[in-house]
Amino acid sequence: MNGKTNFWATIWHRSNEKISVKTIRAVLSAAIGAGFAFSAAAQLKEQPGEMVELNSLPAAVQQTIKGKAAGGEIVRIKREDDANGKWNYEVVVKTNGKESGFEVDPNGKLLQKHEGKKQVEKH
Repeated sequence: MNGKTNFWATIWHRSNEKISVKTIRAVLSAAIGAGFAFSAAAQLKEQPGEMVELNSLPAAVQQTIKGKAAGGEIVRIKREDDANGKWNYEVVVKTNGKESGFEVDPNGKLLQKHEGKKQVEKH
């Protein structure tokens, strides 16, 4: 090949079979893609917990929820438990016909906001 590197570079396998770089890239891409898909599915899994009433929550949590929900209707509040025995409160608020959500820890600290229907759990 005139001393030039072959465009279709190959890697030698233990059995001396040639495996093209394209094949290796395709297999690795598929494996990485599958990993991302399984990771996303695991994150979308519903957290165990129960629905709670606003007036049953600690004062600091109530204050944060009322402040963030100002001008909107509180649709639901769910206590979400994780595997470590910790929990947060997921709050869904409806404002101008659009639902959004946020999470508050047991001390009233705002942890995370969710915008749109993709991240807001429907019941």
